[in-house]
Amino acid sequence: MAIASPLASVGATRDVLARHGLATKHSLGQNFLVNDSVIANICKLSEVCEADNVLEVGPGIGTLTVALLPRAKHVLSVERDPDLPAVLAETCDDFQNFTLIGKDALRLTDDDLAEAFGKQAVVVGEAPNKFISNLPYAVAATLVLDYFQRIDSLQSATVMVQSEVADRMEAAVGTKDYAAYSVKLQLIAKATGRFQVSPGNFFPPPRVTSSVIRLDRRSDLGLSAQEIDDASVAADAAFFTRRKTISNSMKGYFSSRGPEGKAIAARLPEILVEAGIDAKRRGETLELAEFVELGRVLASALEG
Repeated sequence: MAIASPLASVGATRDVLARHGLATKHSLGQNFLVNDSVIANICKLSEVCEADNVLEVGPGIGTLTVALLPRAKHVLSVERDPDLPAVLAETCDDFQNFTLIGKDALRLTDDDLAEAFGKQAVVVGEAPNKFISNLPYAVAATLVLDYFQRIDSLQSATVMVQSEVADRMEAAVGTKDYAAYSVKLQLIAKATGRFQVSPGNFFPPPRVTSSVIRLDRRSDLGLSAQEIDDASVAADAAFFTRRKTISNSMKGYFSSRGPEGKAIAARLPEILVEAGIDAKRRGETLELAEFVELGRVLASALEG
């Protein structure tokens, strides 16, 4: 079997770090992949091909990056560690389709994307179309939702995350993992594949089990951006106090949001009736369609 990444071993990783006088940084959540079969499986699950413009966060020394570059049209990697650009300049030196931005991925802007992929490509919604990363776990959940919400061209995300985060991403209604985050992500994207990765596949090994999960942007719900935003507010309110009824949870949520919120809290009984939702239910029992309807009624009440 062909090697996906020549950097995916403990020896190769140690050698690269040693040449640059570096060590892993626990404060940045650095756990380098050292199993080539995992790299190959990420590429397979993502279905990365020569037509794809890829966004990668946390490339590290380039272990996944060098596997993506020969397969993709272009790869934009975002790395916040100021010590790693010099490493990536070495490990990715053979590729002309590589762009590196040194910044916090949570602060990635449209201008950054336009500079990397070309302004016209971003304007017409062609780039980036795939998000493929071994993500820093501290920001993984936030980044995935944020990028799907902000980057309209993004059609799929194939990302390494902590297994508990993957559980929330694909959680079913009524399960312990189903939360406001689950609702907000599932309004936009749907899990289409997943595999587990044990701690021994990393250097140094993390204290958690990881999962690679693929999420595809969904079009089957036919929702507008405004409908998704409204349903997301409804989800935040319904899960504000998880163990309480939806009525009490939403009352607490809106009561803490100024005069306008207090006015909504006072009208919750009629809002829930109009949305067709029993006030005694809990947020984790609501289907996506119910959150959409609740969001519509709430938005109407806010406007009125």
